[in-house]
Parts: sequence; C-alpha cells; structure tokens
Amino acid sequence: MVPDGGPNLVFLKEFNKFIRGKLAENKNRQFFIVVGGGKIARNYRDAGKEVLKKDLTEDDMDWLGIHATRLNAHLIRTIFRDIAHPYIIKHYDIIRKVTESVVVAAGWKPGWSTDYDAVLLCEDYGMNTVLNLSNIEKVYTKDPKKFSDAKPIDKISWKEYQKMVGKKWLPGMNIPFDPIASAKAKELGVKVVMLKGDDFKNLDNYFKKKKFIGTIIY
Repeated sequence: MVPDGGPNLVFLKEFNKFIRGKLAENKNRQFFIVVGGGKIARNYRDAGKEVLKKDLTEDDMDWLGIHATRLNAHLIRTIFRDIAHPYIIKHYDIIRKVTESVVVAAGWKPGWSTDYDAVLLCEDYGMNTVLNLSNIEKVYTKDPKKFSDAKPIDKISWKEYQKMVGKKWLPGMNIPFDPIASAKAKELGVKVVMLKGDDFKNLDNYFKKKKFIGTIIY
C-alpha cells in the first residue's frame, strides 16, 4: 500500500475499484479492512535506531508501528468515506454495532501486529476467514529470498505453521502471519488465506470460488 516513496496510487485505485465492484455484486456484503504499517513503520523504527545508535525498546518500536497503521488506515477510510464507518476501529476492547459496507481498522496496542487485531474482529463479529493481502503469493517453508530450497505451501494447519514461526512476537517481525494472531486464530477456528495483494485477478478468482494462487492456513 505504501512502499518506499509514498502511497502506491496504482494499487490504491485498483483496490478502490475492486472493493466497490464486489459490493455492487452483493449488497449484503461487508468488508472489514485491517491496515498494516508496512514500510512507514520500518522507516520510522530505522530512523530512531540510526539517531540513537542503538536498538529502540520493544514498546517504542510497537508504538511507531501502531501509529503507522493508523495513518495508513485513515487514508483507506478517506478513500471509502462515502460508504465507510465514520471511525477507524483501534480499540478492540469495545464492540461497536457497525452496519456500513466498509469498516476500516488499525493497530491497537503493543504486543502483536494487526494480524491479531483482524482475528479479534473475527471473534467480535462472528467471522471465520481472514484474507491476508501481502507482497507474497504464498507462504514458503523458508524465506525464499535467503534459501533456494524454500518450497511454496498450498495448505498448512495452524499446528504446523506455528512450528515454523514460533510463539513469540517481536516488533517488526516480517513473517506471513504473526505468532500471537496464529494462536488466537487456532483457538477460534479462524482460517487465513494468504494472497498477493496487488493481483486482483487472482483475488477475484478466490471470491468466485475458482482456482487461485495462495496459501490456506487452517
């Protein structure tokens, strides 16, 4: 959504078009869009480390990430202003009755990523699937950028996935779905579908129950 250099206008225009198109197909459909911090969060954390010449506290790193998610979320809510809930969800100990077609959410507090917040929304509103849109097509057995023998995964259980990513959250972790969120999703029986965020044709295939490229964690 916001790589180095500012907001990705091509992606945002296509995302806007896609969401509105899906709502036009089904008037009863409702999207909960949980927005991450991405490169903005990492850039701010890196700036703090560079100035101090030492690592930041985990609390500070998490808060920089949380505020980045809220800035990004406000951009998304602005784009969908005419059909979106007027407030960004950022406190998950409050359950609001929301009826708008689009509900935008951001980070809450230190200790996990927005992956966990998405799972909390599933718990609060009775949803059982999270579509995780990122910059990868699938989850791999290892980091494919570092290991040539990394293999893509089509389906994996939460138990096996947790063996891969561990159980502890560290601020700035760059993994497909965070460990705290994974434990909660497993507890609730929530399924996560990993998809490449800017491949809207593939995303459309998922909605139409056609063959798609991605990883299902269940």
